[in-house]
Amino acid sequence: MLSSEESAWDGAPALFGPRSAGPTVQRLVLGGHLRRLREEASITTEQAAAVIRGSHSKISRMEHGRVGFKERDIEDLLTLYGITGGDERDALLRLAREANTPGWWQGYSDILPHWVEPYFGLEAAATFIRNWELQFVPGLLQTEGYARALIRLGNAAGEDEVVRRTEARLARQDILNREDPPRLWAVMDESALRRPLGGLAVMREQIRHLIDMTEHPAVTLQILPFRVGSHPAMGGPFTILRFSEPDLRDAVYIEQLTSALYLDKPADVDSYLEVMEQLCLQAEPAAETQKLLNEVLNDL
Repeated sequence: MLSSEESAWDGAPALFGPRSAGPTVQRLVLGGHLRRLREEASITTEQAAAVIRGSHSKISRMEHGRVGFKERDIEDLLTLYGITGGDERDALLRLAREANTPGWWQGYSDILPHWVEPYFGLEAAATFIRNWELQFVPGLLQTEGYARALIRLGNAAGEDEVVRRTEARLARQDILNREDPPRLWAVMDESALRRPLGGLAVMREQIRHLIDMTEHPAVTLQILPFRVGSHPAMGGPFTILRFSEPDLRDAVYIEQLTSALYLDKPADVDSYLEVMEQLCLQAEPAAETQKLLNEVLNDL
């Protein structure tokens, strides 16, 4: 499901992943444990594959969290790895069942690109989300009217599909209403505010919503003004995700027109973190955001 072998989510994450994340993170967590157990038992992927009547590539996909899990396969692998009973076996089998539980977004799988579905699970599991947007309001902060207008852009689908895509986008925002929501730190270019997407009424509603969201205890919003000129993130938007699991790597998500990149190599993530830090320093302080938004609202 991820972009390439080189962007695989390696490592041995903590045993229990977030219960609200759906299957994406659960698969990553379980896959990391299976790989660790296999390596500790000095068993090759070919030997493991023979036990579950599969192939080397199937074991690789399982260990990288790219496929669902058959409970029988997990049972056979755990027995091969010497985990024949006890709490660890019970916990891993339970995790396998959770990894096969559909996420809320799978109810929209017929209209959503397959490459965006993993992101929903990762976003739901993140504890810290840093987002840079060049042209649009961040998805977690969009109003229904703005989201619908954005989805209509270049979309030849019927209105029913536009409505369902909008519902899916708004459903993502439920993570900010949780008792313990992730921290969202977003930086957006001033151009995203000055472009009246969907018309003036829609844009006014959107900006009022942004003003309200600046009061949300988990949200920090900064505006990068036109006067800054050139900056290191002019190439496009990106999102950096951080997780509470100590061994689940930070990830960078870059959405493209017909695909997406998922990067988790430390060097790649560090490069994007550096750019994000520069954006935060160049943008107006978060304390000034409400004032700037009110100025834009008055100009509309």
